[in-house]
Order: sequence, then C-alpha cells, then structure tokens
Amino acid sequence: MTTVRQDAWTKDEDLLLAEVVLRHIREGSTQLKAFEEVGQKLSRTAAACGFRWNSSVRKQYKTGIELAKRQRKELKKKSQDVFDSHQVDGEKKIKGNEAELNGIFSIEQVISFLQRLKEKEIQFDTSVDELKKYKEERDDLRKKLKATQEENEKMKKEINSLKDDYLALLSIMEKARKLALKDENQEEKMKFQMDINGNIDMIKDK
Repeated sequence: MTTVRQDAWTKDEDLLLAEVVLRHIREGSTQLKAFEEVGQKLSRTAAACGFRWNSSVRKQYKTGIELAKRQRKELKKKSQDVFDSHQVDGEKKIKGNEAELNGIFSIEQVISFLQRLKEKEIQFDTSVDELKKYKEERDDLRKKLKATQEENEKMKKEINSLKDDYLALLSIMEKARKLALKDENQEEKMKFQMDINGNIDMIKDK
C-alpha cells in the first residue's frame, strides 16, 4: 500500500503542480484531473494538490493561467476549423492536428516560461521593496525638514525678542546719558557767595 505524503511542499513539486495544471487548462481538461495526475506522481492526495494550488501556487502563475486559457481557445478554434474542412473522412486527420496543436509548447518550453515568469515576479517584488524603502526614507526626510523649519522659526522669534530687548536697553542708556549731562550742566551753573554775616549761600546763574 502506497503511503500518502503529508510533508511540506518543495519548489520542484510546486513547479510540477503548476506545469500539469496549466497543461490541463490548455488542453481543455479539468483541474481535478490535473490534481489527480500530480497526486499519483507525488504520492499525495488530489485534495492536497488542490489545496496547495488554490492556497499558494495559483496566485504565482496568474499570467500563465491566462496564457493557457488563450491557447485553449485557439486550439479549440483551430480544431473546429479542421473539422469543418474535413467532415467526411477527417477524424484521423483531426486527431493528428489536435496532437500537433497540443505539442505547440513542449514541457521544457513551459518549464522555461514558468521559470522566467517566476524570475520576473521576484524582480517585481524586489522593486516593490525598494520603492517602499525609498518612500520610508522620503517620509523620514520630510519629518526632519519639518523639525528643522520649526526650529528655525523658533530661533527667529528668539532673535527678534533679543533685538527688541537690545533696542530697549539702548533707549534706557540714552535716557540715562541725557540725565547725566543735564545734572552736570546744572552743577556747573551753581555758584556760592558769602553774606555780611559770614554765611555761605548757593546761587544759580540766570
């Protein structure tokens, strides 16, 4: 009795699953048959293959799925054209043409295509991560610029306040200087004289 595997999926198994499912889609078959085929090859259940495809692998091959669907439509159309042109004895020829059409892309070509698709997806994810990093750096620089501008405004206010205090101090000093000059002038105008009794009186010049 074959043991059913329940261990983790590898990259090669995911690639095989994608290849088989895309081939079945391209050939007009069902995904269930694809899951059964992969399950037999990997000793897994069809349900496990289906769950793996829907939960993880499918979203990695959206472009591949669309391409396989277009190929299926083209194959169907070409097959119908061949059938219409050979209605009498064309069954064998139709089968031959279908076999030929189904072989348009070899397994190696499909694998190569899926690998290139995966590489492009990795490059895209890398670009997204770099863009996110640049946005974070930009936001950080904006915050620093805002903080610098706020600090600059604060310093301008402090400078203006110091300037006002300095002008007020100059005004006070000027007033003090004028008062001192006035007092000196007043002292210069004061004179003294002695009366007949020997007393000294202060007199001011008119």
